[in-house]
Amino acid sequence: MNLNDYEAIWKRQELPVGPGADLAALRGTFEKKRRKLAATLLMRDILEASAGAFVSGVFAYSWWHMGKEGWPMVFAIALILGISGFFVRERFRSHRLRLGPDVPLVAKVEADIAELRHQRHLLLNIWSWYLMPCGGAIVIGGATVVRVLIIKVQPEFFSALRQHPSALAWIIAYVVSVLPLCFWGVWALNRRAVRRQIEPRLEELEKLRQSLLA
Repeated sequence: MNLNDYEAIWKRQELPVGPGADLAALRGTFEKKRRKLAATLLMRDILEASAGAFVSGVFAYSWWHMGKEGWPMVFAIALILGISGFFVRERFRSHRLRLGPDVPLVAKVEADIAELRHQRHLLLNIWSWYLMPCGGAIVIGGATVVRVLIIKVQPEFFSALRQHPSALAWIIAYVVSVLPLCFWGVWALNRRAVRRQIEPRLEELEKLRQSLLA
């Protein structure tokens, strides 16, 4: 799965001004930005759900080649399918909360505020519902491959690996440093997206909402 999807999602949005935004400009661009946000989230959910299904298929194919010794792969598949299911649920939630074209502007503004607060919560907690399941699936998949190699592969393979310590060192470095660093980078990028995109836009919408109520 593409772990940079969330940063890309919010980069497609215009950089908001924040509480200093002009009210007339906020009114004039509200519908356009609202539609753009909805379309972007729709694309995100479809791509992520599809990517999860594809990765699960790759894990299942690997399990089939490993034979019965590859049974732990079922847990990796379950974790990835759980992420896909999360995005499918997001689509149903979005459809259920969709507003009609005749709804007053203030109701649409309040709906966007609620949606952005929800997205902010998701991005700030991306470790729990996205990165940890992905990491768990990777660990389970890697451990299963090692297990199958120990069971099925001749001892000469491990002797050859010991004779090439650079290859072994690269594998260890990737597992203990590169992969965690990538995950940390995704977490940091998404927090920046919240700080630079979502929170200023929330301030803009709160300002617009107050002017409408007044």
